[in-house]
Amino acid sequence: MTVARILAAKGRDVVTTQPHQTLAEAAALLTARNIGAAVVTDAQGRVLGMLSERDILHAVGTSGAAALDDAVSKHMTTPVVTTEEDECGHVAMEKMTVRRCRHLPVVVDEKLVGIVSIGDVVKHRLEQIEHEFQAMRDYIATA
Repeated sequence: MTVARILAAKGRDVVTTQPHQTLAEAAALLTARNIGAAVVTDAQGRVLGMLSERDILHAVGTSGAAALDDAVSKHMTTPVVTTEEDECGHVAMEKMTVRRCRHLPVVVDEKLVGIVSIGDVVKHRLEQIEHEFQAMRDYIATA
């Protein structure tokens, strides 16, 4: 199972924000899309950072409501752990576990082409295990 295969099943739609937007604008975007994080990109589609609900909450908790007027670039998480389409799902899962992140932007030639979450990787791994289990049952039944 590769990251490309996961993207083929789930799609390549990625919610992004720009570094100059305010935290309030980014929070509205996350709320409207019912998601927990967005990739921060530049005009060329290069990944600059990640902004999560946790980043916004930390900013408000530290600086108060005035932080909502700050630029996303001030509070985004950097550097960003990324993956490539040909990377194995196990490697992507290990990256997320070791780096303690829930999302991996997928990049090709330094440009954002998709995103996978820990949920996406686990879902596909469970499907793979189920398929292997069924193949083993079928084999045993015919032996």
